[in-house]
Amino acid sequence: MKLLEDRIRNEGTYLGNGILKVDGFVNHQVDPVLMDEAGKVFAEIFKDIGATKILTAEISGIAPAVTTGIYMNLPVVYARKRKPITMPDQVFLTLAPSHTKGRTVELIVSPEYLANGEKVLIIDDFLASGATILGLVRLAELAGGTVVGVGALIEKGFEGGRAALEEKGFVVKSLACVASLDENEITFTNGY
Repeated sequence: MKLLEDRIRNEGTYLGNGILKVDGFVNHQVDPVLMDEAGKVFAEIFKDIGATKILTAEISGIAPAVTTGIYMNLPVVYARKRKPITMPDQVFLTLAPSHTKGRTVELIVSPEYLANGEKVLIIDDFLASGATILGLVRLAELAGGTVVGVGALIEKGFEGGRAALEEKGFVVKSLACVASLDENEITFTNGY
């Protein structure tokens, strides 16, 4: 998606250690026009997969997941990283390492919102090693659901996440695929 690539190229910052800072338009301050366009594109890409629910991880996956949900007319569930007191005692829970947080995080979903037989489309902000998305896959499977597709706003193609997911048979689409990044340049390969 050219609009997203342009924003990354013009406003993204490489922080070293494979970290791409895009919090001016994706994961701290959110550009609603950009997210709306991403939702339209994801909805077009995944229109024929038969999804019944969209699953993401809090916090940064919520915006693209919700706009995709609007265009696909699907509910969106986000995995919490802490269990609130309003959530039932019995939950679906898995652990996933977080590169940006530098630790393992919990991913928690209430069985009220992720049911047996769901056809789950995963939408998230980043696909790097695939650890978070594989955690979301585990949650969907714990609930008795089937993952029918995976979409990422930004893929770091050099970290191997796509290969890990495709090896398990998942359809993976990204709107911007970063081929390489350093202090001087961010380069892209074709997305989707």
